[in-house]
Amino acid sequence: MISVAQFGPEASGYPASTMKSAAILRCSDQPALGRSERTSSAFVETIVGRRGSLRPVLNQVEAVAPTNTTVMITGETGTGKEVIAHAIHELSPRRNRNLVKVNCAAMPAGLLESELFGHERGAFTGAINSHVGRFALADRGTLFLDEIGDMPLELQPKLLRVLQEREFEAVGSTRTTRVDVRVVVATNRDLKQMVRDREFREDLYYRLSAFPIHLPPLRERKSDIPELVEHFVQQYATSMNKTIEHIPEETLRELVRHPWPGNIRELQNCIARGVILSNDGIFESILPERSEPEPPQVSNPTLQDKVRHEILVACQRSNWKLGGPRGAAARLGLKRTTLFYKMKRLGIAPPADHWQD
Repeated sequence: MISVAQFGPEASGYPASTMKSAAILRCSDQPALGRSERTSSAFVETIVGRRGSLRPVLNQVEAVAPTNTTVMITGETGTGKEVIAHAIHELSPRRNRNLVKVNCAAMPAGLLESELFGHERGAFTGAINSHVGRFALADRGTLFLDEIGDMPLELQPKLLRVLQEREFEAVGSTRTTRVDVRVVVATNRDLKQMVRDREFREDLYYRLSAFPIHLPPLRERKSDIPELVEHFVQQYATSMNKTIEHIPEETLRELVRHPWPGNIRELQNCIARGVILSNDGIFESILPERSEPEPPQVSNPTLQDKVRHEILVACQRSNWKLGGPRGAAARLGLKRTTLFYKMKRLGIAPPADHWQD
């Protein structure tokens, strides 16, 4: 059994509304400071994994935050891109102004233009009132454009203009509005390939990627998983009025070994389900099924091919856990030492990202 206290200080229950699906922030045990009193070093202390693989990313955040440079955050879904955007805003001189967020994939092209730049009354059917756009609301603050790869091509020139000239016209208006907005964008898509496919403007891409920050997937951050598990266990235990005192060692090992294709969002949901099922102060977890495809069948297989295929399937279904009641050896009806011997003889080895016991 492993006490959760071994993996870091307890979380103080960060409000659910601010803990997004890709959240990696942890509340400090110290009383909350006012925004104007918060320092860069104090904010960085709230990041889970800051001493591990996220350290180079946080170094980039601390370097670019005090500037007005446009930042592009890339990474798979669920890696924490919105949290990094929030960190950039909080560490910048604009932290006392608005951080305005827009998901470019969440609305059609016509509505997105109005949402970003606003519209005048009567500008289109249904525009019974004037509407202030997000660029105006973010004046002297930060605008975070999530899923920027989903912005329609016809709207991209208008975004390019406001980035270059710091001015725009609302839909249906002839009046030019000037703004001072720091723009941070995020995407899980390959914008370079989209540029080659003429699905994204090349000039806009280079304007947005002035300072790129890439977030690694959780499978490349295995050393951070114990700390993230402890954080989410305490967060959900607090919100559910439960007491979780221990995380079994085998449970933690299974969580570390899992590839987490949904990244931190998937881990967070898994921990929430585990806390619901946990009793007697012991954390229990049910891992999501892996979507890893089974090894392809060989045409006219030999006996050795069949044995190799069966071993690979058993290893994948047991998440490359070889021993124990749910391990590959038990699935195959073999002793663990026998399975080791067969794997060595057939040249079967765990994948490179497999976390060793």
